[in-house]
Amino acid sequence: MPDATPTTGLELRSLIKKNGELELSLAKVPVPEPADDQVVVKVEATPINPSDLGLLLGPADMKNAAASGSGEGIVVKAKVPEASLPLLAARLDQPMPVGNEGAGTVVKAGKSDEAQALKGKIVSMIGGAMYAQYRLIKARDCQALPSGTTAAEGASWFVNPLTALGMTETMKREGHKALVHTAAASNLGQMLNRICLEDGIGLVNIVRSPAQAKILRDAGAKQVCDSTEAGFTGKLAQALAETGATIAFDAIGGGRLASQILACMEMAITRSASDYSRYGSSVHKQVYIYGSLDPGPVELVRNYGMAWGVGGWLLTPFLQKIGRADQQRLRERVARSLKTTFASHYTRTISLPEALRLENIALYSKRATGEKFLINPNKAG
Repeated sequence: MPDATPTTGLELRSLIKKNGELELSLAKVPVPEPADDQVVVKVEATPINPSDLGLLLGPADMKNAAASGSGEGIVVKAKVPEASLPLLAARLDQPMPVGNEGAGTVVKAGKSDEAQALKGKIVSMIGGAMYAQYRLIKARDCQALPSGTTAAEGASWFVNPLTALGMTETMKREGHKALVHTAAASNLGQMLNRICLEDGIGLVNIVRSPAQAKILRDAGAKQVCDSTEAGFTGKLAQALAETGATIAFDAIGGGRLASQILACMEMAITRSASDYSRYGSSVHKQVYIYGSLDPGPVELVRNYGMAWGVGGWLLTPFLQKIGRADQQRLRERVARSLKTTFASHYTRTISLPEALRLENIALYSKRATGEKFLINPNKAG
């Protein structure tokens, strides 16, 4: 098997230049020999997640992007607003590999027992640079997939599943009993709904269209609130009163939704209050922003008392906080249920060159519900 491995492979790279130009291209890079604790994986599936788009496209204006060349020689260029450049200082003029997670077959393995145990197996990986035909990675950053599981089924084993589990873990660790999730019909949101149904956790799903509400209700969701409906805040307050949810995870980011959630939490809590306080209830209400579907400012209208918080939440710091043993517990749960609770669904599988076609960029950069792309770096075309 090692003799059949090419000496070079393609890797997708994103470069933002100091002159404010984004350049996306494919580079031919060597396939290195693994160290004792490393393996080389032939990448066969890697998803395009919203978290990948932040590195891939940055703040560039993709509506006016231009492409030149074709096949492996395709190059995409777009303009980055000048005001964004100071925030990107650490990455300017550095071609950066992209792709947080992926899956494929181990084609080379180092001498350690841990690495050798993975030789020839299909594994899932985390660690960046997955939009590449071959990935050198430490064996400990791989998860062997159960027999009969394909690379496509295991490609999204990390970001969405562990984010969803991280939300319920955070809820428990911070003393809440139920939670709220926005943009809830996404792949991640559907996983979270399945987890909460399995674990008996109260969940309030907030969506942005009747079609999205139907997706969740058909999947058994008990509380679904459509933010485009008349009377949204009243329905949300009622759902919060019924579940007792006092923590929310918001994928939208900008606008007033976080503020509306906090206000509705306060309304739900004070319904049963026996005494009035000018400072509001003493129950802490928390909104964690973990996405930026709306990149605009977060607008807070202070009508929910004084016991509240709004902050950011990211998966990697959470995993570092809980330690290796709890990380492994969560990873094993995901591996056991990749085809059920943590199943991901893709609308299209594309090659590396196809990932740089403007018509595909226009589709996956919308981050639309039900439009999830999967890259197979070793697919022809």
